[in-house]
Amino acid sequence: MGLLFEIFQDMLFAAIAAIGFASISNTPFHVIKYCALLGAVGHGLRFVLMNCAGWHIIVSATLAALVIGSLSVLYAPKAKCPPETFSFPSLLPMIPGMYAYRTVQGLVMCLSSQDESVFNHYFYLMSYNGITCFIIVAGMVVGVTLPIFIFKRISFSATREILKGSYND
Repeated sequence: MGLLFEIFQDMLFAAIAAIGFASISNTPFHVIKYCALLGAVGHGLRFVLMNCAGWHIIVSATLAALVIGSLSVLYAPKAKCPPETFSFPSLLPMIPGMYAYRTVQGLVMCLSSQDESVFNHYFYLMSYNGITCFIIVAGMVVGVTLPIFIFKRISFSATREILKGSYND
């Protein structure tokens, strides 16, 4: 029961974060529920893949972003908004903040070290965390945009219907 609670808690906090990111990016009010749902599903999937399946964060985040992108394409006609409207705010809770923080921390420690071995240690930490952060973000970008390009007809049909309706008024 403890693992299910942890998964639910992870999904809940990801949904709250997705709502926050959606609200600051001027997302239409009726789309915010999709942002919360996709953020919860994506972050929950990443959590399960990392903690239950033992997968690395790079693969887990990429697959979770692929699921977010696929679901956003499916929900786009229903929400009558482009899939990017709710896929990107849903993706933002998965940004690897600790890896970015540790990269900057390693850089600061490199600049402040006097000993070569200490410098090499912090340079290694900076490089590892920076490369990991970059690959995670790149994988998330590819994962979320790939379904939008593959299912172009579905993803762009939502905005075409809106434009047709505005010209008929």
